[in-house]
Amino acid sequence: MILQVKNLCISFKKENRYQKVISSLNFDLKSNEILGIVGESGSGKSVSSLAIMGLLPKNIAKIDKGEIWFNGQNLLELNEEKFQKIRGAEIAMVFQEPMSSLNPSLKCGFQVEEILKIHTKKSAGAIKEEVIQLFEKVKLPNPKKIANSYPHEISGGQKQRVMIAMAIACKPKLLIADEPTTALDVTVQKEIILLLKELQQETKMSIIFVSHDLALVSEIAQNVLVMYKGQIVEQGKTEQIFNDPKHDYTKALLASRPSLDVRLKRLPTIQDFIENNTDKSVITKEIRSSNHEKMYKNTPLLEVVDLSKEYTSNIGFFSKKEIFKAVDNASFKIFEGETLGLVGESGCGKSTLGNAILLLDKATGGQIFYRGKLISNLSKKEEIELRKEIQIIFQDPYSSLNPRIPVGKAIMEPMKVHGLYQNDKERKEKTIEILKQVGLGEEYFNRYPHEFSGGQRQRIGIARTIAIQPKLIVCDESVSALDISVQAQVLNLLNDLKENFGFTYLFISHDLAVVKYMSDKVMVMNKGKIEEIEEADELYRNPKSTYTQKLINAIPKGN
Repeated sequence: MILQVKNLCISFKKENRYQKVISSLNFDLKSNEILGIVGESGSGKSVSSLAIMGLLPKNIAKIDKGEIWFNGQNLLELNEEKFQKIRGAEIAMVFQEPMSSLNPSLKCGFQVEEILKIHTKKSAGAIKEEVIQLFEKVKLPNPKKIANSYPHEISGGQKQRVMIAMAIACKPKLLIADEPTTALDVTVQKEIILLLKELQQETKMSIIFVSHDLALVSEIAQNVLVMYKGQIVEQGKTEQIFNDPKHDYTKALLASRPSLDVRLKRLPTIQDFIENNTDKSVITKEIRSSNHEKMYKNTPLLEVVDLSKEYTSNIGFFSKKEIFKAVDNASFKIFEGETLGLVGESGCGKSTLGNAILLLDKATGGQIFYRGKLISNLSKKEEIELRKEIQIIFQDPYSSLNPRIPVGKAIMEPMKVHGLYQNDKERKEKTIEILKQVGLGEEYFNRYPHEFSGGQRQRIGIARTIAIQPKLIVCDESVSALDISVQAQVLNLLNDLKENFGFTYLFISHDLAVVKYMSDKVMVMNKGKIEEIEEADELYRNPKSTYTQKLINAIPKGN
């Protein structure tokens, strides 16, 4: 065994008292093994990983009891100086968010060089050569250029590869990968998974792969631990956990992810499984065909014709201007009551297209018609009126809510701007009604954004969006940062609101399983162009373009 965690108990300080977050954690990791740790936010996955790394915040966390044995020594008995010799050299970690883990003011190559300077006695020249070789090993394009680039100058997938290069620089015996693909496109996610598997086979290091997505873990791990509320509720071989789960929580994690084969009316949540209250009703092909026939007979709510959005960049004072086409002659229609899915990799133009429709970023060419009226040259007053009709649900609700304003007032604010209702008393009553509609109660009205979980904040973001009764809502990656079960709750909520209020959605996401589940039609975007538009089930069954096929092939299928 390279790692043994024995009876580990961890507490965190909360309001001058310690609260247990990890209870009696026990597991072993063999040499040359990939172990998956699965669970939602708050289950204890990352906390246990930080404990192994000796990185728990000392002022608020304490290890009550237990042992962590690595290579024959108990890590909990080491002082900081001894731990520093192991951390980075023998045990390394790849964090979830590379942008916040990399120093924005230092070049990527220099940041990897630092690790080698600390843990090896190689010369400066040899270290520089080693960095280029590491960048080649993690399959970074043009390694010399990237070594000389700052983090903001490279893509998310490339940043994550730099982090992996940094982690494997000293050939560690154990690599902990904590949600290393959460924010990445499905194709980049697949590349990172394959890269980690290749590196593991080549170096024989052991890997702990932490994720909330059991289907993704099944693509890389040989054994799996399922964590829930600080405890292991199930563990075993990946095939057994995936094909024959025993615990209700494991079953819920698997079922909460939208299936590519069956379209359930409601996605089951953890609570549904615990209360034995799962709804097995499905939306049949006949029901969908009938709904689509009625929907597509009407005139479009929104029509986009040959839309283009160009950006100009000056690289150097005397250099020639470069034109980048973020959206290139896009044409499509959205019908009232429809959910049009929009998929594609990062940088393909999805969000730029959404912003152009919302008039947040004016298009350079083409036309947008809303209810048959051209909206590209509206007066200020007409634009404000249109804002009431077309709204957005953002990816990160925390950054779109003012931390100093209680959520009730934040929901009332757009009502006031658009002159809805007679006075604040009426607006407050309506806000409480909306909070209840999104699964929150009156008691939440005076609370601040930081007092809510990620899923609850997304519900507040949705409440704020629907407060002014829009017709068309742009959902821009609105569930991508959520746990699987919380994601299921929010997707169910969006579908309920659509049914009750007749909303129309442009649903933007890089998660193709979610897009298929939510959408009537799916539109695929690649390098600013629309590759194809097709009924969701037909597109997944019979993709016309190679690019769409590549996206579908990258979806984690599980075992």
